Amino acid sequence: MNIYADHAATTKMSRRAIEVMLPYMDQIYGNPSSLHSYGQRGAEALQNAREQMAKGLGCSPREITFVSGGSEADNQAVLSAARIGERKGKKHIVSTAFEHHAVLHTLDALKKQGFDITLLDVGEKGLVTPEQVEAALRPDTCLVTVMYANNEIGTILPIAGIGQVCRRAGVIFHTDAVQAAGHLPINVERDNIDLLSLSAHKFHGPKGIGVLYARKGIPLENLIYGGAQERGKRGGTENIPAIMGMAAAFSESQEKMEEKARKVTALRDRLIEGLSRIPHAVLNGDRESRLPGNVNFSFEGIEGESLLLLLDDKGICASSGSACTSGSLDPSHVLLAIGRPHELAHGSLRLTLDEENTEEEVDYMIRTVGEVVEYLRSISPLWRDLQSGKLPFMTKEA
Repeated sequence: MNIYADHAATTKMSRRAIEVMLPYMDQIYGNPSSLHSYGQRGAEALQNAREQMAKGLGCSPREITFVSGGSEADNQAVLSAARIGERKGKKHIVSTAFEHHAVLHTLDALKKQGFDITLLDVGEKGLVTPEQVEAALRPDTCLVTVMYANNEIGTILPIAGIGQVCRRAGVIFHTDAVQAAGHLPINVERDNIDLLSLSAHKFHGPKGIGVLYARKGIPLENLIYGGAQERGKRGGTENIPAIMGMAAAFSESQEKMEEKARKVTALRDRLIEGLSRIPHAVLNGDRESRLPGNVNFSFEGIEGESLLLLLDDKGICASSGSACTSGSLDPSHVLLAIGRPHELAHGSLRLTLDEENTEEEVDYMIRTVGEVVEYLRSISPLWRDLQSGKLPFMTKEA
């Protein structure tokens, strides 16, 4: 059996997105900045896509900027808000300890430029409250940036409440909605959002395309200088095929959202229940306020990299909470932020599901993960030390 359970990393393009893109590769291929008929057909398609994205987010088409994906959108959003604050003499930014590195590394760069960064504690469940945000605000706060849902442990943050706190204080609020867009109902007005980032390949659109929403009145800083594309805020000829595919995939996700969420949540809960029966396993992230398809566990006494490789050999594509898969010996900053010890964070597994997954696949994953964990523990000196009492267990028996 071959099972793809890494949908938080990327998703397969939907058939609708592919079919929508094709004509813009070999028929409607004009540069949308050109005045001739071929170009104007491209410009019309670009406007239609902008209107589709705006409708899905509850904003004006003029508040939509097409970018290369979530990382670029995060960078431009954070840097733009920082420059607005800097011009007003405000150089304090509030964020969380478990943001995506596209945000955290941008904040690191701003810190070197004299900005003061406050990273809020997310607690064991990976949640931040509006009250925490309000307590962290200062007269010189220029930006609050808090992700809509965490990419590793799946916790959904109280974005509307945090946005309300920021709106009352007159502070710009940005949310990285890369994991949430297409899976959760988002409305930037209802949620009090000033800046929002999303990426198409997380909801069955193409890679290399995304959106930065910026509320009217918030000037964007250029990351890419060039022509007058995207109202002069993002130089470079627009990638019309990818933009059309993203708009189609986003519209499709809105249509199917409720039905899909019910199905995927049921699969998620079945998987969580099954993996919870493995001795000394712990669920990472909040049990209830969680993305429909996210399952993240730590298994004491094993290494996540070995677990991933053996699961792949048995046909299961997954990812780990440990960054060792990217060549680093450091465990996931997200798992450390929720208080997992280094040893436990290294033995983590993220399985992220979608509507194409089945109960049969979930049952196979439960059975196979249990077998692989048992095997890895049987050859682990650390597990022997834990069983003998030489080292104390950090988790409870199932």
